[in-house]
Amino acid sequence: MSDQRIELLQGMAFFGGVTPEVLDLLLERVKPVSVATGEYFFREGDHGASAFVLESGRVSVVKTWQERGYLLRHLRAGDCFGEVALMDFCPRSASVRADEECRAIELSTLDLQQVARHNTEQFAMIYMNIGRELSRRLRAADDRAFANAVEVGEIAPAPDS
Repeated sequence: MSDQRIELLQGMAFFGGVTPEVLDLLLERVKPVSVATGEYFFREGDHGASAFVLESGRVSVVKTWQERGYLLRHLRAGDCFGEVALMDFCPRSASVRADEECRAIELSTLDLQQVARHNTEQFAMIYMNIGRELSRRLRAADDRAFANAVEVGEIAPAPDS
């Protein structure tokens, strides 16, 4: 199972360039998690200090606004969620609900600290990869927000364009 998990992690942007040795060290420490259909990995507002790598199943990411839930996206095996908590230690910004029986790997800040003790360069690479992925997502969100603001007339074309 460890070889399958290493392959799963190697296919993810967060672990690009991370050696199999370090991934194996990480996998020795992580906690496997099973979540039944309809149950939650976590809810919006919960304290967060870990991310999850979905090994099997499908989840919905749901954000609440004005007491109503909105589906942000579906995630499948090989996707990661909750990683912002590894960076900011703030409450969860959305809920993640299992749409079907799910298996995942829970990756905590303590697990990553073990990597730092073992190999600081690989630790830095993991965090740089997470930072790059979050930056890509932020750019995409900025583009969507900008396009929406233009569509509703909140932003006008620059006078000299």
